[in-house]
Amino acid sequence: MADRLTPPPQDALSADQARRIALAAQGLADRRPAGRVDRRHLRRVFDRVGVIQIDSVNVLARSHELVLFARLGPHPRTLLPAAAADGEVMEYWAHMAAFVPSEQHRLFRWRMDGPSTWKALEQLAARRPGYVESVRRLVHDQGPTTAADLQQRAGPKGPWWDWDDGKVALEYLFGQGLLAARRRPRDFARLYDLPARMLPAAVLDAPTPSEAQARTELLERAARALGVATFEDLTDYHRQRNEPCKALVAELVEQGRLRPVAVEGWGRPAYLHADAVVPRRVEGRAVLSPFDSLVWNRDRNLRLFNFHYRIEIYTPAAKRQYGYYVLPFLLGEHLVARVDLKADRAARTLLVQAVHAEPGHDPAATVEPLAAELADVARWLELERIDVVGRGDLAPALSDVVATGRES
Repeated sequence: MADRLTPPPQDALSADQARRIALAAQGLADRRPAGRVDRRHLRRVFDRVGVIQIDSVNVLARSHELVLFARLGPHPRTLLPAAAADGEVMEYWAHMAAFVPSEQHRLFRWRMDGPSTWKALEQLAARRPGYVESVRRLVHDQGPTTAADLQQRAGPKGPWWDWDDGKVALEYLFGQGLLAARRRPRDFARLYDLPARMLPAAVLDAPTPSEAQARTELLERAARALGVATFEDLTDYHRQRNEPCKALVAELVEQGRLRPVAVEGWGRPAYLHADAVVPRRVEGRAVLSPFDSLVWNRDRNLRLFNFHYRIEIYTPAAKRQYGYYVLPFLLGEHLVARVDLKADRAARTLLVQAVHAEPGHDPAATVEPLAAELADVARWLELERIDVVGRGDLAPALSDVVATGRES
């Protein structure tokens, strides 16, 4: 819960003010809804963050679900898929693969219309002339199609990004806006179809801005979602290249939408969004997906939270420092711990595989709020118990609190 909001100072921000501004901008200084969560709440989250990154890892829950849980608490897990199914939300390369409101389709057309420099596509075109167009015609004729439906793979699927010809063709057509996509519920596979069959006509008929206009609007939306940000933070939010954005950020400053400020300890210029507010106090509590827009920029994590964060999914188990799927734990306005979680669905158990306190934060003040948050997560995922089975300096105390709660 945020205490009373106040206007920010004119020229300089303390590190504490910058952190609270960022949390408020991301919707993590707000009280979670007390009643039924519905589409209105989802729209409010998108109004704040703009972009929800997609990741296929499902060891706990899909990343986009965790982003919503951090801001809304327990909510129907069909909330975002239903919005995608009726075309209010679409998937595109907005940060990485991401959900965005479909009305933003117009803001990415310059990217869709741009030339492809994808080497895999060049190789495919040289090897199989006309193949990509044949895939487009196939989707036109048969409707929603997955890469597996094309039956192009000659052998077993290899490691990550081992795409066959069918997947390369579909992804190219999707990137160019010639196909749209949504996720199949049972396995999260991308279903590709014509945009006219997936998106509302009003979305597709909206006027197309110039590339400069679209880039500028994306920068302004990024600034609103971040609150206070460096130039690189702004361009990273929608993965824009820096060079085309320099003059556009200067224009936003001239228009009064951004204000240059100095932030204590940042060591580089920053920009404050015109609508940013500074909560007097933030009383947040959330476990955060590694792909949450609050923490996806690892350099920004260091500046805002003094939190060095690297996801270790791709690190061999013996070399992991904190665990496989490690979520930062937000308490108040600080990231105070990191917890490696797994949903054992067969045993209906939330497994805490590791839990570590962050230096400089009181472990004793962390354990009970963390246990309460994990209990909320477990209930939301319909898991019946929490087991602290792993390592970490907080593990013994957390295990005791969880056991006490189980017995009471």
